Order: sequence, then C-alpha cells, then structure tokens
Amino acid sequence: MNVQIEDSWREALHDEFVKDYFLALTSDVREAYLENGPVYPPPKLIFNAFAHCSFDEVKVVILGQDPYHGPGQAHGLSFSVPDGVRVPPSLQNIYKEIESDIGTPPPPSGNLERWAEQGVLLLNSTLTVQAGNAGSHQAFGWEQFTDAVIKTVAEQKEHVVFMLWGAFAGSKAAYVDETKHLVLKAPHPSPLSAHRGFFGCRHFSQCNAYLTEHGQTPITW
Repeated sequence: MNVQIEDSWREALHDEFVKDYFLALTSDVREAYLENGPVYPPPKLIFNAFAHCSFDEVKVVILGQDPYHGPGQAHGLSFSVPDGVRVPPSLQNIYKEIESDIGTPPPPSGNLERWAEQGVLLLNSTLTVQAGNAGSHQAFGWEQFTDAVIKTVAEQKEHVVFMLWGAFAGSKAAYVDETKHLVLKAPHPSPLSAHRGFFGCRHFSQCNAYLTEHGQTPITW
C-alpha cells in the first residue's frame, strides 16, 4: 500500500509496508478514524516525526509510548505539542533537566520540531490513540512497526544516541548494539517518576559530548 511517509524512510522500511501485520494495522487505524473518532493525531500527522527528521539525518532517538490523548495536543512527535498548547508536565520536567544540565532556560513553547529538524527522531511506540483513552491503540500492531524503525536505525547507522526514559522505553535497548551507539536510560520524566533519577541524569550534555566526539554537530536543546 502507499504509505504517506518521507521518502528516505519509505526506502529504509519498504519491507515492513507489505507485511501482513502492517496491512491489518492500517485497516484497523482507518476504521478507528472513520468510525470510532476522534482519534489523535490528525491523519496527516501520523508520520510527522519522520517528515521532520529523515533517515539520513537521524542522530538521536527519543522514544515515547503513545500520543497525547487530549484535543489539540498530539502532532506526531513524542513529548511535543503544537505552538500555543500548554507545555505538558513531562515536557516541563525535560526542560527543567535541560536547564540544570546545560543551562538552557525553558522556552515558552512545547513544540519540539526544532529538535527534529536537527536530527532528533521523536518516536512514539504507538502512533495513534483514541481521544481520552491512553494506550487504546497499543493492540493494533504499531509497536511491531516502531520496533522495526528502532532496529533499522540501530543496524544501518552508527553513533546514534538512544534516549530511553522509563521501563517501557528502556526495554528497547535490547535492539541496540551498544558498541556502535550510545544508550542513555533513566526513569520517565513524568511527575510520578522524574525524582527517581530523571532529574540529574544529564543525558543532554552526554548526548552532545558523544556526538561531538564522533564528528557530528551537537543538538541545540
């Protein structure tokens, strides 16, 4: 089928799009949007993370779980919200850690497109969600697809930084060869867990030091 995804990702992931699970996934997602709405993000933004960060440009992967399920929040980038939307609590904590780690004060917007356009793949494990119902599309098969994304990046690229926050994201380290890449794990930045070790993890300075060491431009967080 013709998936509306950025060209370099279409080439890197071409085998996935013809597999039975992906055909079933797209059928379930289409039905959800047509019959069980509202569903977030808007259909044209499902693959937005890939639109803002091509396969060739990936330097960092930040993994979330599923999209925000409130109106107007999700726009296809993990932890990110559009301009003008209140910065969610987890992202507030991410901003606090950035300020503590490298001294950059929190911006007024929670829109992280500026990160994506520098090579940060802001990937959710599940790419759609029913309004008001967190985790509602986790059974659709999205995780098989996004696991394939992680594996493809890990296998075909070198010196990528994987920021894995929380036990769920941390489990994806199994797909990453740590002799080729940097894996940074910490508790989730949610207010429920950030104090258990996300605060003080210093992932942002570690990331930039690693990128610089391997001849890449650091991220302007």
